[in-house]
Amino acid sequence: MIGEISTLLGLKVYTDEGRYVGVVRDLVIDVENRQIKSLAISDFNRTLINSKAKGVLIPYRLVKAVGDIVIVKDVFKVREED
Repeated sequence: MIGEISTLLGLKVYTDEGRYVGVVRDLVIDVENRQIKSLAISDFNRTLINSKAKGVLIPYRLVKAVGDIVIVKDVFKVREED
């Protein structure tokens, strides 16, 4: 399990519409149920995610595929620039 989880770290995250989301920096894990709950994303696309935080959590249920990159369901609305 550890080897599989560590392969996620550092992967770039994109939506299924091809938009860049960010980079996986850490994971939130439910140890009791042996499940990944969320991906901790840094260097995230601020046009998709309106936050001043250093990182954000993406629920793992949004992940569609993992390979050389992570693909998540596109649930983001592009915010208008002020």
